[in-house]
Parts: sequence; C-alpha cells; structure tokens
Amino acid sequence: MPEQERPISERFRVAAKRWVELKSAAKLADDMKQHKFAVLMEERTEMAVSRAEIAVKASKEWKDILEDCAAKEKAADLAKMECRWLEMVYGEWQSNDANARKERHMGRQAP
Repeated sequence: MPEQERPISERFRVAAKRWVELKSAAKLADDMKQHKFAVLMEERTEMAVSRAEIAVKASKEWKDILEDCAAKEKAADLAKMECRWLEMVYGEWQSNDANARKERHMGRQAP
C-alpha cells in the first residue's frame, strides 16, 4: 500500500517506532562517548593527563566520535519532527472534516 494511502495512525506508529529507535541509538552513542574518551586517554599513559586530554580532543578519532553522536542526534530529531508533522496533518484533516460537516449542516455542499 502506498505511504499516502495508509491511515495516519499507522503512519504515526511507524514514524514513532523509528524515532524511538534513533533516539535510543543517539543516547547510546552519547553515553559511549565517555567510555571511548577514557580508552583514548588510556592509550596515552606516557603523557601528562592534561597533555593527553588535549591530544585526544585534537585527534581525528575523537572528532569522528563527536560527528557520529551529532549525526545520530540529528537523525533522531528529524524522526521526532516527522511525528509532529503527522500530528499536524491529522489536525488539519480533522479541522477540514469538521468544516465540511458544518457546511453540509448549513445547507451548502463542501467540496
């Protein structure tokens, strides 16, 4: 069945499930960030802690970790906005349906 022909409730269910999965992945990536930082610090035991921290934060690997976290958060936010959009679509449909009923009740035919 084409996406546009599915009931709004089903489209919302699918979008909400996707949002939950993406938000979970984003949270896990964010939580794992500290673990990965500690591992990268552990690899630099020959340095002073402050120098090791600067080296880790300046590394390409740390930059990649931060970009991955940001990308996952962005994907989760976009999925959330899809759910909110579907709520607006439903609200518009509901309003249009109520207006059409009112028009019929007033003796006019709505398009």
